[in-house]
Amino acid sequence: MKIILAYSGGLDTSVLVKWLKDTYKAEIITFAADIGQEEELSGLPEKAKATGASKHYTIDLVEEFASDFINPMIRCNAIYEGQYYLGTSIARPLIAKAQIEIARKEGATHVAHGATGKGNDQCRFELTYAALAPDLEIISPWRMEIFRNAFPGRTEMINYCKDNGINIEASAKKPYSMDRNLLHISYEAGILEDPWFDPTTPENKGMFKLTTSPEEAPDQAEYVELDFNQGNCVAVNGGTGTPAQLLCRLNTLAGKHGIGRVDLVENRFVGMKSRGVYETPGGTVLMHGHRQIESLTLDRELMHLRDSLIPKYAELVYYGFWYAPEREALQKLVDESQKFVTGTVRLKLYKGNVITCGRKSPFSMYNDKIASMEGVKSEYNQNDATGFIRLQGLRLRARFAAQGSPETGRTSTLKAE
Repeated sequence: MKIILAYSGGLDTSVLVKWLKDTYKAEIITFAADIGQEEELSGLPEKAKATGASKHYTIDLVEEFASDFINPMIRCNAIYEGQYYLGTSIARPLIAKAQIEIARKEGATHVAHGATGKGNDQCRFELTYAALAPDLEIISPWRMEIFRNAFPGRTEMINYCKDNGINIEASAKKPYSMDRNLLHISYEAGILEDPWFDPTTPENKGMFKLTTSPEEAPDQAEYVELDFNQGNCVAVNGGTGTPAQLLCRLNTLAGKHGIGRVDLVENRFVGMKSRGVYETPGGTVLMHGHRQIESLTLDRELMHLRDSLIPKYAELVYYGFWYAPEREALQKLVDESQKFVTGTVRLKLYKGNVITCGRKSPFSMYNDKIASMEGVKSEYNQNDATGFIRLQGLRLRARFAAQGSPETGRTSTLKAE
């Protein structure tokens, strides 16, 4: 029996390598997706094999992650519940897809993950398995009583690793879970389960890895220019690069200025509320800049239609339905809307803030002659607004005549038109 385990080298999956091998008497093959964790990937093959894995794969998915997952989501301006930039959510379908490919290559019939039975990741992994490889058997230890009885909490897992010589970063001094990729870092569980706990205080601020605290950010603002082509960022300060390279540059720039920290209580797919702390420096700047180019180039009704779909699109990503037909259909509409979202935006980064300082586009729908208040002649005639407003108010006058004032309830003596 072969089991392909999605492996990060963190606390949970470090425990799982040995536990799965001992419990199932199986060959454990670990797999780590390189999606921008940087130093966290160091030594993973050696660590996995020392823990009991027969083989380890680390697959470079950074560019695919940026171009085929992050960029499509940015084009939609997808933010879950108005705050969460979906950094963990968008990575899971790519990881699961690559895990399936390894299972096929190795002839494995089982895949396993370390997602808890209370979280969203179990849904994201397993809905991807269902969409791409429904024949594979799934092992989810956190949904098994035998596993939960052995490891009722992180303390027991930390002690298990100590007893078995498994090296982990988590400790009593850092009792929280961390997940990193190119787009963000998320922190949750442990001390963060108290929604009143403040991780930004001097004694706690060491938790953050991507961003300087706004209080300690430079006193001098920094300008950055982003070039977009059909909704995708193609250059930062005039320098081109791959989608991943550009996002890396923005992570460095924005992180230096304390941009991208979010602390929220979110609604998980399984029904509970959860507190999470996130760092998304480059993604925050990218999303802000993208919206500014859209403000110049998108037709009003097209923008409003797309915006009405953002909550649904964000839900689909958050819940794990990346490979669902409705997300694919929404993506086609979103991408159609981006054909002319091309131009440059100038932003100022300062102590946690992203400030718009200018935008331009060869496809700009902004007409200064029409918008001017200086009496410039154009095809817009203010006299036309009289009839426009009167027609817009027709149903309101009719309501007043038939039903009275919505404020006072008084019936009007006016006749309905």
